Amino acid sequence: MKARNAGLLVIGLFVFLYILPLGMRPLFVPDETRYAEIPREMIAGGNWVVPRLDGLVYFEKPVLGYWLHALSLMAFGENNFAVRFPSALAAGCSALFVFLLGYREKDRFIAPLAALIFLTCFEVAGVGTFAVLDSLLTCFLTGCLFFFFQALTSIPDSRQEKMNLVLAGIFCGLAFLTKGFLAIVVPALTIFAFLIWQKRFLDLFRLSWLPLIATILIITPWALAIHLQEPEFWHYFFWEEHVHRFMGENAPHHEALWFYLVAAPAMFFPWILLAPAAVSGLKKQLRKIGENNSLIFFSLCWLLLPFAFFSLSSGKLLTYILPCFPPFALLMAMGLNSYLKNSSHRLLRWGTGGTLLLAVVLACVFLWAQLVGLNGFYPYVRQWKWMMVATSLTVMLVSLIIARQYQDRTMFCYFGLSPVLLLFVIQFAIPDFTLEIKSPEALLNRHLHDIQPETLVLSGEETVRAACWYLKRDNVFLVHSGGELTYGNNLEKAGRVLTIEKSAKLIEQNKGKIVFVLRKKNFEKWRPVLPEPVFVDSNGQDGYVFLKF
Repeated sequence: MKARNAGLLVIGLFVFLYILPLGMRPLFVPDETRYAEIPREMIAGGNWVVPRLDGLVYFEKPVLGYWLHALSLMAFGENNFAVRFPSALAAGCSALFVFLLGYREKDRFIAPLAALIFLTCFEVAGVGTFAVLDSLLTCFLTGCLFFFFQALTSIPDSRQEKMNLVLAGIFCGLAFLTKGFLAIVVPALTIFAFLIWQKRFLDLFRLSWLPLIATILIITPWALAIHLQEPEFWHYFFWEEHVHRFMGENAPHHEALWFYLVAAPAMFFPWILLAPAAVSGLKKQLRKIGENNSLIFFSLCWLLLPFAFFSLSSGKLLTYILPCFPPFALLMAMGLNSYLKNSSHRLLRWGTGGTLLLAVVLACVFLWAQLVGLNGFYPYVRQWKWMMVATSLTVMLVSLIIARQYQDRTMFCYFGLSPVLLLFVIQFAIPDFTLEIKSPEALLNRHLHDIQPETLVLSGEETVRAACWYLKRDNVFLVHSGGELTYGNNLEKAGRVLTIEKSAKLIEQNKGKIVFVLRKKNFEKWRPVLPEPVFVDSNGQDGYVFLKF
C-alpha cells in the first residue's frame, strides 16, 4: 500500500472510530459527568477563572481542560457529543504530531503506520472517546516534544530553531494549564536524557531559556488571576494534587510499582505482540553505519523515562500513562518497517499468530458467557447488542487471518484495522451491567419533571456530578461524604455535606420538596434512618435509585 493511500486510510479511521460514536452512549460517572458539569457551571456562572463543581471551588486541576470543554458545549450544545469532542480532537491532533515526526524519516510509510498504531491501541481509542483530561494532556505534551525535536535538529541559533523552541514552550504551558506540573516533568526527562546521550551538555542550558519563558508567559495570566480570587489554590494544588499523589502511601488510586508493567499488554493491544519484531528491526536499524537514528533515541527517552516516572508514583490510573503512547507508536512503526525489509518475517508471523490466538480466546469466552452464562452472569440482555459484538469479533479474526497471508506492508494495514469495528461497536453496545452501575442518565432524565426550582436535591457522593449535570443544579446537598468536594465545602463553609441523620431531619422538615439520588446499595444501608419515600425508581439491582419524599 502506498504511503498516500495509507494516510487517507488513517484519516478515515479517525473520523469513523473517534468522531462518529461520540454521542452513542450515556456519560459515565464520575469522570465524564465531572468534565461536563464544571464547564457547564463555568458558562452559567460567568467565572472562567475558578473551576466550580456543585457551586463549590474545585482545585484538583487547572483550567484549560474546562475551557475547551466549555467551548465545545457552547458550539454543539449540552450533549454527550460535545462533552467528549475535545478528547477525540486531542487524540486526532496527537496522531497528527506522530505522523509529522514519522514523516521526517526517509521511508514515508513510517508516518501513516505510526499514526495507525497510535489510533488503534486499545487505551488510546478508549480514552480518546471518553471525557477525561488525559487525551488533552497527551496532545499538548506530544506537541511540545514535536517542536522541541524540530529545534534539536535545526541549525543552532537559527530563526527556525528559536521559533520551534518558542512553540515547544507554548505547548508545555498549555499542558501545564491542563494538568499541572506533570507537563514540565515529562518533557524535561525526555530532553535531558536525549541531550546527555548526544553529549550536547551546553545545549541543556542554551535550549532551555526560550521554552521556559514561553511556558511562563502562557501560565502567568491565569496563575495570577486564580491566586487573586482564591489564594489557597496553589498550596492545595501543589501539595495535595502533586506531592501527596506522587509520594503518599495513602494517595488516591494507590497501586504497586509493577502495576503498569502488568497492565501494559492490554493497554497496548493489539500491537504489543508485534513488539519483538519491532525491537529486532530497531536493532538492525541502529547497526547501519551512517544512518541518522536521532528519532529512535529520542522516542526511547520519551517512552522509557516517563514510563518509569509514572511507575514510581504512588497514585496510578491506566489513563495516566497515555503520554507514553506516541513514542511507542513511532518506535513500533520504525522497527516494524525495518524488520519487514531485512528479516525472515518469523517474528511477525509469531506476533500475528499470537494476536489471532488471543482474539479467538476472547471470542470464545464472550460467546460462552453470553450463550451459557458464567455463574448466572450474561453480558447482554438485548440480542442485537451481543450479535453486534460477535460480528465485530468475527471481523477481527478474519482481518488477522488475512494479515498473516501478506509479506509486505499490507499486513500492517489489515492488522491495525482488525480491532476497529469492535472498538466502534462497543461504544453503543455497552454491556447492560456496565450501564447499570456507571450511568444514571436514563433514570434522571425520566424524572426531570419532578424537579421544581424550590425542590431540594440530595445526592450520594458518587452521583452528585450526574445530578448537577442532568438536573442543571449547582446547589445539591451531599449525604454522608463530600468526597472530592469536601475541601471546597470546608473552605467556603457551605454546609453542603450532611450526615445521614441531618439528611433525615432535612427531609422531615421539607416533605414534598425533596428528591434524593444515590447508589442503590447505599439506599439499602441508609434506609432504616431515612423517612419512608413516597416514590422510588431504580435503573437496576446494582445501579441507582431516585427517591421522592
